[in-house]
Amino acid sequence: MKSPLLSLPGAVSAEGVDEGVAAHYGDLFREQRALADGTGFVDLSHRGVVAVTGDDRLSWLHLLLTQHVTDLPVGVATEALILSAHGHIEHALYLVDDGVTVWMHTEPGPQDALIAYLESMKFFYRVEVADRTSDFAVVHLPAGSIAPVPVGVVVRETAYGRDLFLPRADLESYAEKAGPAAGLLAYEALRVEHHRPRLGFETDHRTIPHELGWIGTAVHLQKGCYRGQETVARVQNLGKPPRRLVFLHLDGSEVHLPGHGTELRLAEEGEEGRKIGFITTSVRHHELGPIALALVKRNVPLDAPLLADTTAAAQEVVVEP
Repeated sequence: MKSPLLSLPGAVSAEGVDEGVAAHYGDLFREQRALADGTGFVDLSHRGVVAVTGDDRLSWLHLLLTQHVTDLPVGVATEALILSAHGHIEHALYLVDDGVTVWMHTEPGPQDALIAYLESMKFFYRVEVADRTSDFAVVHLPAGSIAPVPVGVVVRETAYGRDLFLPRADLESYAEKAGPAAGLLAYEALRVEHHRPRLGFETDHRTIPHELGWIGTAVHLQKGCYRGQETVARVQNLGKPPRRLVFLHLDGSEVHLPGHGTELRLAEEGEEGRKIGFITTSVRHHELGPIALALVKRNVPLDAPLLADTTAAAQEVVVEP
């Protein structure tokens, strides 16, 4: 769904799964600094929006999600995962309940598969599931923002800012009041700085929550059964995940950033060494320079210099081995 805000001056469309919103509006670092200072907004209107209504919505979702949501207070934001039977991450959901409806936003595209799964699990529960992507646009206000929130708009407030479920018809008029607009590249740079994983970027077909540090934020270890819970409990109690998320400082003298999937090797083994991981997201940060998130094998030494193709990289621990 193409955002009308792509008509703003300087707007350059994002690519891939983020196509449809602006990657930037002509000045990436200015946009990053604005978000870091608590000003401006980010158009996330390409993300999927799903709503669950009905008296049983929280108790029903509690059975399906990794998060404890039975007693989720009105207006309190949380996040949750849906896992496969083998404990691999299939969906990442960002939720809030307004007292009548649980609102959630998801990665662009997978909401169809998410809704199909939720519909298949309704059974006798008093719930209704609806795709509201065509009616509502997600808009992000950074932490510290004093931009106005229209009356009646549902808000997810987190340590990183507020996500608004804005009527799509109001997107252009709201942008005039909440500006300046910041593109998705600025938003992603701050996400990487804060070590926050993203489905489809930090995940592949075999990722489990422990590898990304989603235990605690999106997975509640004391709740009852849900699909994939056996894997979560087994790794938590008996073992370690095979991989771990790391934060990388990349060599700033390189012109090009190593892209998603770029293989990582130990620097001491050189470019022909064994593969020990891969880049998941790389960005240029207004203060830190080129940085990245990556998945590496659990036993990679914490202080080992790495190579991303030919780019030198120094790691910081995100998930303990």
